[in-house]
Amino acid sequence: MATTQTTTDARDIVEPSSEDTEFVFFSGKGGVGKSTVSCATATWLADNDYDTLLVTTDPAPNLSDIFGQQIGHEVTPIEDVDNLSAIEIDPDAAAEAYRQETIEPMRQLLDDEQIKAVEEQLNSPCVEEIAAFDNFVDFMDSPEYDVVVFDTAPTGHTIRLMELPSDWNAELEKGGSTCIGPAASMDDRKADYERAIDTLQDDERTAFAFVGKPEDSSIDEIERSASDLGELGIESQLLIINGYLPESVCEDPFFEGKRADEQAVIERAREEFDADATATYPLQPGEIAGLDLLADVGSVLYDGAEATVEVGAATDVDTDGTVDFDAMADAGAVVDQLTPGEDTQYLFFTGKGGVGKSTIASTAATKLAEAGHETLVVTTDPAAHLEDIFGEPVGHEPTSVGQENLDAARIDQEKALAEYREQVLAHVTELYEDKEDTQVDVDAAIANVEEELESPCAEEMAALEKFVSYFDEDGYDVVVFDTAPTGHTLRLLELPSDWKGFMDLGSLTKGAAPAKGDQYDEVIETMKDPEQSTFAFVMYPEYTPMMEAYRAAADLEDQVGIETSLVVANYLLPEEYGHNAFFTNRRAQQAQYLDEIRDRFDAPLMLAPLRQDEPIGLDELRAFGGAISGLAEIAETERSEVTLS
Repeated sequence: MATTQTTTDARDIVEPSSEDTEFVFFSGKGGVGKSTVSCATATWLADNDYDTLLVTTDPAPNLSDIFGQQIGHEVTPIEDVDNLSAIEIDPDAAAEAYRQETIEPMRQLLDDEQIKAVEEQLNSPCVEEIAAFDNFVDFMDSPEYDVVVFDTAPTGHTIRLMELPSDWNAELEKGGSTCIGPAASMDDRKADYERAIDTLQDDERTAFAFVGKPEDSSIDEIERSASDLGELGIESQLLIINGYLPESVCEDPFFEGKRADEQAVIERAREEFDADATATYPLQPGEIAGLDLLADVGSVLYDGAEATVEVGAATDVDTDGTVDFDAMADAGAVVDQLTPGEDTQYLFFTGKGGVGKSTIASTAATKLAEAGHETLVVTTDPAAHLEDIFGEPVGHEPTSVGQENLDAARIDQEKALAEYREQVLAHVTELYEDKEDTQVDVDAAIANVEEELESPCAEEMAALEKFVSYFDEDGYDVVVFDTAPTGHTLRLLELPSDWKGFMDLGSLTKGAAPAKGDQYDEVIETMKDPEQSTFAFVMYPEYTPMMEAYRAAADLEDQVGIETSLVVANYLLPEEYGHNAFFTNRRAQQAQYLDEIRDRFDAPLMLAPLRQDEPIGLDELRAFGGAISGLAEIAETERSEVTLS
């Protein structure tokens, strides 16, 4: 439990202190309870007589489920809570509205070819982020509310997009472009964006809170995000650690050990994270929904109350107390997806932060190498903790990690970006030098491109450049990627390849050399080929991780043509531990979501159990692989094939 002083500090942070509308932003990865905490905070504020608006831009919104009523894309009063309204902004509708608002004023000024070019650029994934930010801006001018609570805050990535270009007028005069559209289309919103960023940087009017789980990886990710925001002048004021195991339900060594580890993480977060306050809330036997549980969350976080955990509550799910998880897996189909044929097999493990994808990817690579396949595992994750998992150095180029047939590599984003900058700037110079008939000011063009290279999109493109290079690695039967490129990243390659008068990242990258564009096309075709590539989404069986993975999978298929071929459900509660009503409820809930995952994803299911500790080192990775359906059978399958031959 949080101390009285900590919870008092948390209250001071979220409670309005002036007559101006104040703003509370909650940030955190999917599945950490961010929406629950946002809803509880908004309800607590409303119950304390503040006129409150709750806004979510989460692509997998569950406010309707939490409050038990339909909300949707319009501001809706919350039933039985005076002073509280909510809205779930549809990100697709917001992006389409932004595109139309941008294009309409240009139709009288540009010809059909130019309009087509603008429409092409507005398919950039960055447009979705600026459209979401547009909605933030609109609701940050809401004098009828005392406080506006945002579930899903704009990231440092998004805010950096808003700072491009820094010299709006100069860019406008050049008729230039950024990765979020023509500069002219954004000029009318310039003052609004600047005012919104000023408000975000004003800690008298804005409170910024992170929500995370009591896990080292979750806290590490929060620290990186907070540092990114801090560089932009936005200070993190509150950390809420959600979902720690209640002491009263941990009745065996397995869960006693898990709880001890969680408490150590909480203590570390209190000491290391630079926030004004830290508050905690325990795991419940089921999902938090309804006003009573929301009131409990709010009172614990902001009033210093003791949490109510109904340990002995009967499950509302049809179960006799046992769940046969193994019956839900298809080990043979998983083996087929992971095992290479004659050509190199590419395995992509992707998913939101905190779902254990690096551990799953490393374990899969270890088992494939153990089965005799020459294997390379590559991470594009900025957390880059393959070194921690293997207990061996992992650098920018492939190196052995101590097991026969197994190498690892980590894409160093700083090195990749430096290489990419050098390549793009050299291309711009070569493109225009010695061309007497050009009307382009070469110095101005280079200055424009240098500014574009400060965009977060440039970092993605640089990582993608290095990522593409691993498709040329010879001598490997399998290449395992920890963190696959998203539809967002791959769609950057679809920006117009020949847009006269504009200097955008997509055209520069694809136009850097004819062979480079062909190489991108070949790599994407390889990723689309289910005979050569397997895309696996890692999640744990709860609503938000499932829906975020489902949406990302749909985006990959709709926008890039890549189908999901494997689903990994991680952190399944082991049957041999936790024999009480609390864990019976949790297992039944996991079983429900596994059924829903199987319904939503037309792909084999690989199941991984919750461990007391994350596997570290090759011995533990091999042992963990033996407990994962599909991975456990890989070495056995290989041995059988050798015997038959």
